[in-house]
Amino acid sequence: MRKIVAVIGASRDRSKFGNRAVRAFCQQGYTVVPINPHETDVEGLKTYGSVLDVPGPIDMATMYVPPEVGERIIDEIAQKQISEVWLNPGSESDALIARAQALHIRPTVACSIVGIGKNPYDL
Repeated sequence: MRKIVAVIGASRDRSKFGNRAVRAFCQQGYTVVPINPHETDVEGLKTYGSVLDVPGPIDMATMYVPPEVGERIIDEIAQKQISEVWLNPGSESDALIARAQALHIRPTVACSIVGIGKNPYDL
């Protein structure tokens, strides 16, 4: 079964890492769910305003938003029962990491694109 990943901060702008992540995860065989309240679709995929709007389960999330946004939405990630979250460079903060851990979410502070074996600059 393919792992379902929410790309939080997905973007239509192909130069942004929120778009590169959508493409990288798709290329690696994941089912990708773009999350961005300001977009309707990213790379041809229906985009949701929140993980709570997504029907069905999500296995993991990867964040491409500023830490203050992540700190506001980490409770939604917990409510959706997503147990793993990647905090990409620029999205992490001590407060966000601590909150994720308090909610029993495993944070990985690293580039998720590299983590799945892709080079973000080749996308």
